[in-house]
Amino acid sequence: MTSLRACLAASLCLATAIALAPSPARADRCDDLAAQLKRHIDGLHVGKTAANAIFLSHPAARQLILGCPNRKFTNELIAGTDSRKPKPEFYDLVAQASAIIFTIPKADTLRGVTRCIKRMGLLRGDDVRMRYRRLNMHCTRTKTSAAIAVSRGNDE
Repeated sequence: MTSLRACLAASLCLATAIALAPSPARADRCDDLAAQLKRHIDGLHVGKTAANAIFLSHPAARQLILGCPNRKFTNELIAGTDSRKPKPEFYDLVAQASAIIFTIPKADTLRGVTRCIKRMGLLRGDDVRMRYRRLNMHCTRTKTSAAIAVSRGNDE
């Protein structure tokens, strides 16, 4: 009888240990998205994660940041270049990354990115905000550089 009790106690301890054991680690959705970007965009490298943002690098952009979800937006892509008038490779990079992040066709994101950056100038100034295909686009430029931030609000 005591061996039966010992066997039951051992099996109960084993079942409890299995139930309370930590599950395998799972990367969060933002890390998964960064890995997906790296798989689909040639030349893209994933850097450090800091303060709810993942720093990326690509030859076509001086600055490339993937902002993780927070209270204001679902995801955000921030890209900057060294020239006042970006090259077509920059437009293509931002459009392709935005298409992957926000699951919108690349042609639509390319049109929105191009419109936002080309609107900056003498009439509209160097700070342009616009919406295109439920995306918020904010383009800025200085005397030597241009940048764009593409995001989607949490309520959309």
